[in-house]
Amino acid sequence: MATTAAEADVPRIGLASQLGRFVLIGGFCALVDFGVYQGLLHLGVWVHLAKALSFVAGTTTAYFLNRRFTFAAGRRDGAAQAGGFALLYTVTFFVNVGTNALALALLPPSGWEIPLAWAAAQGTATTINFVMLRTVVFRAAS
Repeated sequence: MATTAAEADVPRIGLASQLGRFVLIGGFCALVDFGVYQGLLHLGVWVHLAKALSFVAGTTTAYFLNRRFTFAAGRRDGAAQAGGFALLYTVTFFVNVGTNALALALLPPSGWEIPLAWAAAQGTATTINFVMLRTVVFRAAS
């Protein structure tokens, strides 16, 4: 695939910088998700529809911000990147839910099982997302 002049001007961002940006953007997108969820609930939207819509809002925000600021992906392969992002986040959604369920089944009752399971699920999904976004979805043009 040929690189355009505009893409050649996109600065390469190092691994540590990408990881830091990914974490900051992830935190912001979690706030978007939570804010939309709370707003929709306040408006009386059915709880499961509100959660679905808030997930879409947070994930869409994550796509655009990570594409631009974390991985400086420019304009190349926009449709392929969007499709890859959607597929990745669909898979990691199920990894997240499955990891959470597995952790809840394995952890002994302690009062901490829910936050520990959430942390394990979130950590697993976040790691997969970062690695796959960096190496596949938003990989630097060769």
